[in-house]
Amino acid sequence: MNKKQEVVPQSRCDMCAYYDYDEETEQYVCEIDLDEDEMQSFLSYSTQNCPYFRFYEEYKMVERQN
Repeated sequence: MNKKQEVVPQSRCDMCAYYDYDEETEQYVCEIDLDEDEMQSFLSYSTQNCPYFRFYEEYKMVERQN
């Protein structure tokens, strides 16, 4: 049997470094800072995976603080 396995990168917002809780609106928001051209590109991106996804590594942040 020759099964073809696709490896599709997953970019989940809840695991992203740019995804944070906004206390004023009481909801999670993406805090990536995009200029007008980047925002247009981001909004027209035709895939479900975010091109700006960056994995949030909590332990690396703690290492920097020590």
